[in-house]
Amino acid sequence: MNIINSLTGMIDLIDNSSNKEEIANKIFFTEKILKKTFENFHFYEIRTPALEDTDLFKRSVGDTSDIVNKELYSFQDKNEKSITLRPEGTASVIRSIIEKKLDGDPQKLWYLGPMWRYERPQKGRYRQFNQAGVEILGYEEGMSELELISMVCCINKEFKIESPVIKINHLGSNETKNNFCKALVKYLSPMKESLNEKDLSRLSKNPLRILDTKDSKIQTILKKGPQISDYLSEESLNMLKLIKKTFSNDCEIIIDHNLVRGLDYYSGFVFEAISPNLGAQDAYLGGGRYDNLCKQLGGKDLPAIGMAIGIERLALISNIFKNDKTLVSFIIISSNLEQKAYKIAHDIRMMNSEIEINVQLSDGSLKSKLRRANKDKSSYAIIVGDEELQTDTVILKSLSDKEFKQKTLDLKELKQFITNLE
Repeated sequence: MNIINSLTGMIDLIDNSSNKEEIANKIFFTEKILKKTFENFHFYEIRTPALEDTDLFKRSVGDTSDIVNKELYSFQDKNEKSITLRPEGTASVIRSIIEKKLDGDPQKLWYLGPMWRYERPQKGRYRQFNQAGVEILGYEEGMSELELISMVCCINKEFKIESPVIKINHLGSNETKNNFCKALVKYLSPMKESLNEKDLSRLSKNPLRILDTKDSKIQTILKKGPQISDYLSEESLNMLKLIKKTFSNDCEIIIDHNLVRGLDYYSGFVFEAISPNLGAQDAYLGGGRYDNLCKQLGGKDLPAIGMAIGIERLALISNIFKNDKTLVSFIIISSNLEQKAYKIAHDIRMMNSEIEINVQLSDGSLKSKLRRANKDKSSYAIIVGDEELQTDTVILKSLSDKEFKQKTLDLKELKQFITNLE
């Protein structure tokens, strides 16, 4: 019988405690640290369904984006309704806020979960990928931008990212964008033969997106054309200068007036964080302001800003791996009284939640169980056999310190040792 393999670009993640640099371990640990960071900023969790009405993404992400044109996982359900596996998180969050009638109140929310895009798998990019995000809803431009960049700096520091760069830009008001786009179309129209098919489509549907072109020939043409910075208000330019001044001691910040981000709902301030260790596709998080999205989806006027973080890409450049909790292997070699011995393991877990207790459940000799404990990189082994059960004692053995002599402890001494363990 043929073996059924996973689909292209959809990977299994299995924790492997013996190899801390396995991508699965790094992803799980990355998620844990991000959750802690979001909570430290006093954001609340939101969970939305993996499946949504296809129109949600067509109306929010925009029909000029590659996501809607090429990458949606969409299909007809049994009622012949078009539904889609979510390709990003913001649209679902706003849909949920509107549906629950919470679009009149300020919100600070975070989410984390799988997303799906049909694209060519590459380093740190899969067709099913994990994404975390934060959304600040109901706050006008100003302090919320500072809050978000502060969080990015904290994430860079927490994960010890090497040489991170934050690129920032401002897309201006609707009037600013309209005036700039008219000037851009007027400049590029005589040179249509120089544009590729994708940028020709952008020119007619959303000219601003041409600034995001990867075509070096078109990039050269754009340098001689109108610049969005010439159309921005003094207030918008000052915001960029303020953010750069406020956070430049923590991270290199570049004002890049060609940065537009890839989703149509962005307006105002936009940003992304990049790393030279990711290659050509170097962004691992990004976001911006999207003040018009809530009303566009049928809700109230709701100023909003947010960002999304690629978990796999962040995990790849992270320089922290596993938490530093002490791992203790609990080894039972009693033949008849395993349940009584397990009660000791349970009591140890209740004594100190800051350590990890691995109770070895399989049968085997003491030698094989100690070998397993060493493979798991346990710091200590606690051994309980028939004799220890009769005398209410345990054997404590260090697996990391050769100078540490094996000890026999009574339960009171064990409690004291475990309580003080870090």
